[in-house]
Amino acid sequence: MLGVNLLDIKYLLQMENSFDVNNIESPVLKKMLKYKNIIIIAFISLLIVFSAFFQVEPEEVGVITRFGKYVRKVEPGLNMKMPFIERVYKVPVERQQKLEFGFRTVRAGVNTQYTRSGAEDESLMLTGDLNLADVEWVVQYRINDPYNYLFKVRNPQNTLRDVSEAVLRQIVGDRTVNEVLTVGRTEIATKMVELANQICKEYSLGIKIDQIVLQDVNPPEPVKAAFNAVNQAQQERETLINQAKSEYNKVIPKASGQAEETIQQAEGFATERVNNALGEVARFNAIYKEYVKAPEVTKRRIYLETMGSVLPKLGSKIIIDEQGNNVLPLLQMQLNK
Repeated sequence: MLGVNLLDIKYLLQMENSFDVNNIESPVLKKMLKYKNIIIIAFISLLIVFSAFFQVEPEEVGVITRFGKYVRKVEPGLNMKMPFIERVYKVPVERQQKLEFGFRTVRAGVNTQYTRSGAEDESLMLTGDLNLADVEWVVQYRINDPYNYLFKVRNPQNTLRDVSEAVLRQIVGDRTVNEVLTVGRTEIATKMVELANQICKEYSLGIKIDQIVLQDVNPPEPVKAAFNAVNQAQQERETLINQAKSEYNKVIPKASGQAEETIQQAEGFATERVNNALGEVARFNAIYKEYVKAPEVTKRRIYLETMGSVLPKLGSKIIIDEQGNNVLPLLQMQLNK
Protein backbone atom coordinates (compact mmCIF):
# COMPACT_ATOMS: atom_id res chain seq x y z
CA MET A 1 0.00 0.00 0.00
CA LEU A 2 2.79 2.38 0.79
CA GLY A 3 4.61 1.63 -2.42
CA VAL A 4 7.59 -0.17 -0.77
CA ASN A 5 8.49 -3.72 -1.91
CA LEU A 6 10.58 -6.34 -0.15
CA LEU A 7 13.77 -5.50 -2.04
CA ASP A 8 13.54 -1.87 -0.94
CA ILE A 9 13.08 -2.90 2.71
CA LYS A 10 16.04 -5.27 2.52
CA TYR A 11 18.20 -2.54 1.00
CA LEU A 12 17.23 -0.07 3.74
CA LEU A 13 18.10 -2.60 6.46
CA GLN A 14 21.52 -3.23 4.91
CA MET A 15 22.13 0.51 4.75
CA GLU A 16 21.09 0.86 8.38
CA ASN A 17 23.46 -1.91 9.50
CA SER A 18 26.36 -0.44 7.57
CA PHE A 19 25.62 3.08 8.73
CA ASP A 20 27.68 4.24 11.77
CA VAL A 21 25.88 6.82 13.91
CA ASN A 22 29.12 7.84 15.55
CA ASN A 23 30.49 9.15 12.28
CA ILE A 24 27.75 11.84 12.13
CA GLU A 25 28.92 15.18 13.41
CA SER A 26 25.55 17.07 13.43
CA PRO A 27 23.87 16.79 16.86
CA VAL A 28 20.41 17.41 15.34
CA LEU A 29 20.82 14.57 12.89
CA LYS A 30 22.17 12.31 15.63
CA LYS A 31 19.10 13.08 17.77
CA MET A 32 16.74 12.38 14.87
CA LEU A 33 18.42 9.05 14.19
CA LYS A 34 18.20 8.19 17.86
CA TYR A 35 14.42 8.64 17.80
CA LYS A 36 13.91 7.42 14.26
CA ASN A 37 11.37 4.79 15.25
CA ILE A 38 9.19 7.37 16.98
CA ILE A 39 9.43 9.69 13.99
CA ILE A 40 8.42 6.92 11.60
CA ILE A 41 5.46 5.95 13.79
CA ALA A 42 4.39 9.60 14.06
CA PHE A 43 4.66 10.03 10.29
CA ILE A 44 2.56 6.94 9.62
CA SER A 45 0.00 8.09 12.20
CA LEU A 46 -0.29 11.48 10.51
CA LEU A 47 -0.62 9.78 7.14
CA ILE A 48 -3.43 7.61 8.50
CA VAL A 49 -5.22 10.61 10.05
CA PHE A 50 -5.01 12.68 6.88
CA SER A 51 -6.17 9.69 4.81
CA ALA A 52 -9.15 9.10 7.09
CA PHE A 53 -10.69 12.58 6.91
CA PHE A 54 -11.87 14.34 3.78
CA GLN A 55 -14.00 17.35 2.84
CA VAL A 56 -17.07 17.20 0.56
CA GLU A 57 -18.03 20.51 -1.07
CA PRO A 58 -21.62 21.90 -0.81
CA GLU A 59 -22.48 21.01 -4.42
CA GLU A 60 -21.11 17.46 -4.12
CA VAL A 61 -21.87 14.14 -2.46
CA GLY A 62 -19.28 11.55 -1.54
CA VAL A 63 -19.61 7.93 -2.65
CA ILE A 64 -17.44 5.55 -0.60
CA THR A 65 -16.28 2.13 -1.75
CA ARG A 66 -14.47 -0.52 0.27
CA PHE A 67 -12.19 -2.73 -1.81
CA GLY A 68 -14.12 -1.50 -4.86
CA LYS A 69 -17.59 -2.27 -3.48
CA TYR A 70 -20.11 0.49 -2.76
CA VAL A 71 -20.80 0.87 0.96
CA ARG A 72 -22.39 4.28 1.59
CA LYS A 73 -22.96 7.85 0.50
CA VAL A 74 -21.95 10.89 2.56
CA GLU A 75 -23.31 14.43 2.50
CA PRO A 76 -21.35 17.71 2.14
CA GLY A 77 -19.04 18.62 5.02
CA LEU A 78 -16.17 16.97 6.90
CA ASN A 79 -16.39 13.16 6.74
CA MET A 80 -14.27 10.17 7.69
CA LYS A 81 -13.40 6.89 5.98
CA MET A 82 -11.22 3.90 6.76
CA PRO A 83 -7.68 4.66 5.55
CA PHE A 84 -6.18 2.71 2.68
CA ILE A 85 -9.11 0.27 2.31
CA GLU A 86 -11.88 2.76 1.53
CA ARG A 87 -11.96 5.20 -1.37
CA VAL A 88 -14.16 8.24 -1.86
CA TYR A 89 -15.57 9.53 -5.18
CA LYS A 90 -16.82 13.13 -5.09
CA VAL A 91 -19.76 13.59 -7.46
CA PRO A 92 -21.03 17.16 -8.25
CA VAL A 93 -24.79 16.50 -8.08
CA GLU A 94 -25.81 20.17 -7.72
CA ARG A 95 -23.61 21.54 -10.49
CA GLN A 96 -25.12 21.98 -13.94
CA GLN A 97 -22.78 20.61 -16.55
CA LYS A 98 -22.89 20.85 -20.33
CA LEU A 99 -21.87 19.05 -23.48
CA GLU A 100 -21.23 20.94 -26.71
CA PHE A 101 -21.99 19.51 -30.14
CA GLY A 102 -20.70 20.91 -33.41
CA PHE A 103 -18.25 23.23 -31.69
CA ARG A 104 -15.97 23.44 -28.66
CA THR A 105 -15.27 26.31 -26.28
CA VAL A 106 -11.60 27.19 -26.45
CA ARG A 107 -11.64 29.95 -23.86
CA ALA A 108 -14.60 31.10 -21.77
CA GLY A 109 -15.01 34.63 -20.49
CA VAL A 110 -16.02 38.05 -21.76
CA ASN A 111 -14.56 37.31 -25.19
CA THR A 112 -15.41 33.64 -25.47
CA GLN A 113 -13.63 31.79 -28.24
CA TYR A 114 -14.99 28.74 -30.06
CA THR A 115 -13.64 26.30 -32.59
CA ARG A 116 -15.28 23.79 -34.93
CA SER A 117 -12.15 21.76 -35.46
CA GLY A 118 -12.87 18.05 -35.05
CA ALA A 119 -16.63 18.58 -34.46
CA GLU A 120 -17.93 19.09 -38.00
CA ASP A 121 -19.24 15.54 -38.49
CA GLU A 122 -21.47 15.49 -35.39
CA SER A 123 -23.38 18.62 -36.46
CA LEU A 124 -24.13 17.69 -40.09
CA MET A 125 -27.56 16.02 -40.31
CA LEU A 126 -29.96 14.71 -42.96
CA THR A 127 -33.52 16.09 -42.85
CA GLY A 128 -36.73 14.33 -43.81
CA ASP A 129 -36.82 15.92 -47.27
CA LEU A 130 -33.26 14.70 -47.99
CA ASN A 131 -31.55 18.04 -47.39
CA LEU A 132 -28.60 18.74 -45.11
CA ALA A 133 -28.60 20.98 -42.04
CA ASP A 134 -25.69 22.04 -39.87
CA VAL A 135 -27.00 21.96 -36.27
CA GLU A 136 -24.97 23.09 -33.26
CA TRP A 137 -26.47 22.47 -29.84
CA VAL A 138 -25.70 22.37 -26.12
CA VAL A 139 -26.95 19.78 -23.62
CA GLN A 140 -27.23 21.02 -20.03
CA TYR A 141 -27.54 18.22 -17.47
CA ARG A 142 -27.17 17.29 -13.81
CA ILE A 143 -26.17 14.07 -12.05
CA ASN A 144 -29.27 12.91 -10.16
CA ASP A 145 -28.08 9.43 -9.11
CA PRO A 146 -24.37 9.22 -8.11
CA TYR A 147 -24.44 5.42 -7.74
CA ASN A 148 -25.75 4.82 -11.27
CA TYR A 149 -23.44 7.49 -12.66
CA LEU A 150 -20.34 5.81 -11.19
CA PHE A 151 -21.11 2.12 -11.43
CA LYS A 152 -23.92 1.33 -13.89
CA VAL A 153 -22.42 2.61 -17.16
CA ARG A 154 -18.81 2.91 -18.21
CA ASN A 155 -17.97 6.49 -19.24
CA PRO A 156 -21.49 7.99 -18.85
CA GLN A 157 -20.53 11.32 -20.46
CA ASN A 158 -19.60 9.65 -23.75
CA THR A 159 -22.80 7.61 -23.53
CA LEU A 160 -24.81 10.80 -23.02
CA ARG A 161 -23.06 12.35 -26.01
CA ASP A 162 -23.98 9.38 -28.20
CA VAL A 163 -27.57 9.38 -26.93
CA SER A 164 -28.02 13.11 -27.60
CA GLU A 165 -26.63 12.88 -31.10
CA ALA A 166 -28.76 9.84 -31.98
CA VAL A 167 -31.95 11.45 -30.64
CA LEU A 168 -31.41 14.70 -32.53
CA ARG A 169 -30.67 12.86 -35.78
CA GLN A 170 -33.92 10.93 -35.36
CA ILE A 171 -35.97 14.09 -34.73
CA VAL A 172 -34.36 16.09 -37.55
CA GLY A 173 -34.90 13.14 -39.91
CA ASP A 174 -38.66 13.41 -39.36
CA ARG A 175 -38.84 17.10 -40.37
CA THR A 176 -38.21 19.23 -43.43
CA VAL A 177 -35.21 21.49 -43.71
CA ASN A 178 -37.43 24.59 -43.45
CA GLU A 179 -38.88 23.38 -40.14
CA VAL A 180 -35.39 22.69 -38.79
CA LEU A 181 -34.04 26.08 -39.87
CA THR A 182 -37.04 28.25 -38.90
CA VAL A 183 -40.25 27.45 -37.06
CA GLY A 184 -39.51 23.99 -35.64
CA ARG A 185 -36.51 24.75 -33.44
CA THR A 186 -38.42 25.07 -30.15
CA GLU A 187 -40.42 21.92 -30.81
CA ILE A 188 -37.26 19.99 -31.71
CA ALA A 189 -35.50 21.03 -28.48
CA THR A 190 -38.53 20.11 -26.35
CA LYS A 191 -38.97 16.73 -28.02
CA MET A 192 -35.25 16.04 -27.70
CA VAL A 193 -35.24 16.63 -23.92
CA GLU A 194 -38.16 14.22 -23.53
CA LEU A 195 -36.64 11.39 -25.59
CA ALA A 196 -33.10 11.80 -24.23
CA ASN A 197 -34.28 11.70 -20.60
CA GLN A 198 -36.29 8.58 -21.36
CA ILE A 199 -33.21 6.82 -22.79
CA CYS A 200 -31.02 7.99 -19.89
CA LYS A 201 -33.52 6.46 -17.49
CA GLU A 202 -33.56 3.17 -19.43
CA TYR A 203 -29.75 3.05 -19.47
CA SER A 204 -29.49 3.97 -15.74
CA LEU A 205 -27.03 6.74 -16.51
CA GLY A 206 -27.84 8.64 -13.33
CA ILE A 207 -28.16 11.81 -15.43
CA LYS A 208 -31.12 14.15 -15.92
CA ILE A 209 -31.12 16.59 -18.83
CA ASP A 210 -32.37 20.04 -17.79
CA GLN A 211 -32.30 21.84 -21.13
CA ILE A 212 -31.18 21.49 -24.72
CA VAL A 213 -30.37 24.67 -26.61
CA LEU A 214 -30.10 24.68 -30.40
CA GLN A 215 -27.23 27.10 -30.52
CA ASP A 216 -26.98 27.64 -34.26
CA VAL A 217 -28.89 26.01 -37.12
CA ASN A 218 -27.66 26.76 -40.63
CA PRO A 219 -27.53 25.16 -44.03
CA PRO A 220 -24.17 23.65 -44.99
CA GLU A 221 -21.53 26.18 -45.96
CA PRO A 222 -21.49 25.41 -49.74
CA VAL A 223 -25.22 26.21 -50.11
CA LYS A 224 -25.55 28.76 -47.31
CA ALA A 225 -25.79 31.77 -49.68
CA ALA A 226 -28.66 30.19 -51.65
CA PHE A 227 -30.53 29.29 -48.44
CA ASN A 228 -30.11 32.82 -47.11
CA ALA A 229 -31.51 34.25 -50.36
CA VAL A 230 -34.54 31.97 -50.08
CA ASN A 231 -35.07 32.93 -46.44
CA GLN A 232 -34.84 36.61 -47.32
CA ALA A 233 -37.44 36.17 -50.07
CA GLN A 234 -39.72 34.33 -47.64
CA GLN A 235 -39.34 37.11 -45.08
CA GLU A 236 -40.15 39.75 -47.70
CA ARG A 237 -43.18 37.74 -48.70
CA GLU A 238 -44.35 37.52 -45.08
CA THR A 239 -43.81 41.28 -44.73
CA LEU A 240 -45.96 42.00 -47.80
CA ILE A 241 -48.66 39.62 -46.56
CA ASN A 242 -48.70 41.33 -43.17
CA GLN A 243 -48.91 44.75 -44.81
CA ALA A 244 -51.82 43.58 -46.97
CA LYS A 245 -53.59 42.15 -43.93
CA SER A 246 -53.04 45.42 -42.07
CA GLU A 247 -54.54 47.41 -44.95
CA TYR A 248 -57.38 44.91 -45.17
CA ASN A 249 -58.11 45.34 -41.47
CA LYS A 250 -58.24 49.11 -41.97
CA VAL A 251 -60.47 49.22 -45.06
CA ILE A 252 -62.86 46.29 -44.59
CA PRO A 253 -64.15 47.21 -41.11
CA LYS A 254 -64.71 50.80 -42.26
CA ALA A 255 -66.59 49.66 -45.36
CA SER A 256 -68.58 47.18 -43.28
CA GLY A 257 -69.53 49.96 -40.86
CA GLN A 258 -70.64 52.24 -43.70
CA ALA A 259 -72.64 49.41 -45.27
CA GLU A 260 -74.30 48.66 -41.94
CA GLU A 261 -75.12 52.35 -41.49
CA THR A 262 -76.65 52.56 -44.99
CA ILE A 263 -78.70 49.42 -44.36
CA GLN A 264 -79.99 50.80 -41.07
CA GLN A 265 -80.90 54.12 -42.71
CA ALA A 266 -82.71 52.28 -45.49
CA GLU A 267 -84.55 50.12 -42.98
CA GLY A 268 -85.54 53.23 -40.99
CA PHE A 269 -86.75 55.00 -44.14
CA ALA A 270 -88.72 51.91 -45.19
CA THR A 271 -90.32 51.65 -41.76
CA GLU A 272 -91.22 55.34 -41.88
CA ARG A 273 -92.77 55.05 -45.34
CA VAL A 274 -94.72 51.95 -44.35
CA ASN A 275 -96.02 53.60 -41.20
CA ASN A 276 -96.99 56.75 -43.12
CA ALA A 277 -98.74 54.64 -45.74
CA LEU A 278 -100.60 52.70 -43.07
CA GLY A 279 -101.64 55.99 -41.46
CA GLU A 280 -102.86 57.36 -44.79
CA VAL A 281 -104.80 54.16 -45.46
CA ALA A 282 -106.43 54.33 -42.04
CA ARG A 283 -107.31 58.01 -42.57
CA PHE A 284 -108.75 57.27 -46.03
CA ASN A 285 -110.80 54.38 -44.69
CA ALA A 286 -112.17 56.57 -41.90
CA ILE A 287 -113.11 59.31 -44.38
CA TYR A 288 -114.64 56.78 -46.73
CA LYS A 289 -116.83 55.44 -43.94
CA GLU A 290 -118.12 58.96 -43.26
CA TYR A 291 -118.52 59.58 -46.99
CA VAL A 292 -120.70 56.51 -47.35
CA LYS A 293 -122.94 57.76 -44.56
CA ALA A 294 -123.40 61.31 -46.00
CA PRO A 295 -121.72 61.78 -49.40
CA GLU A 296 -122.63 65.44 -50.01
CA VAL A 297 -121.77 66.61 -46.55
CA THR A 298 -118.47 64.75 -46.61
CA LYS A 299 -117.63 66.04 -50.07
CA ARG A 300 -118.33 69.64 -49.05
CA ARG A 301 -116.30 69.26 -45.85
CA ILE A 302 -113.35 67.85 -47.76
CA TYR A 303 -113.62 70.69 -50.26
CA LEU A 304 -113.65 73.33 -47.56
CA GLU A 305 -110.77 71.72 -45.69
CA THR A 306 -108.75 71.55 -48.91
CA MET A 307 -109.46 75.19 -49.80
CA GLY A 308 -108.64 76.19 -46.25
CA SER A 309 -105.20 74.66 -46.53
CA VAL A 310 -104.50 75.85 -50.09
CA LEU A 311 -105.72 79.46 -50.09
CA PRO A 312 -103.40 80.78 -47.35
CA LYS A 313 -100.45 79.76 -49.52
CA LEU A 314 -101.60 81.87 -52.55
CA GLY A 315 -100.82 85.33 -51.11
CA SER A 316 -103.08 88.26 -52.34
CA LYS A 317 -106.45 87.02 -53.59
CA ILE A 318 -109.25 88.67 -55.64
CA ILE A 319 -112.67 87.10 -55.42
CA ILE A 320 -115.30 88.14 -58.03
CA ASP A 321 -118.54 86.69 -59.22
CA GLU A 322 -118.84 84.69 -62.37
CA GLN A 323 -119.99 87.64 -64.58
CA GLY A 324 -117.43 90.06 -63.31
CA ASN A 325 -120.10 92.64 -62.47
CA ASN A 326 -120.45 94.84 -59.45
CA VAL A 327 -116.73 95.32 -59.00
CA LEU A 328 -116.11 98.12 -56.58
CA PRO A 329 -113.87 101.02 -57.70
CA LEU A 330 -111.95 100.47 -54.54
CA LEU A 331 -110.60 97.37 -55.96
CA GLN A 332 -108.22 99.28 -58.28
CA MET A 333 -106.86 101.30 -55.42
CA GLN A 334 -106.13 98.17 -53.42
CA LEU A 335 -104.41 96.63 -56.39
CA ASN A 336 -102.16 99.70 -56.82
CA LYS A 337 -101.08 99.29 -53.25
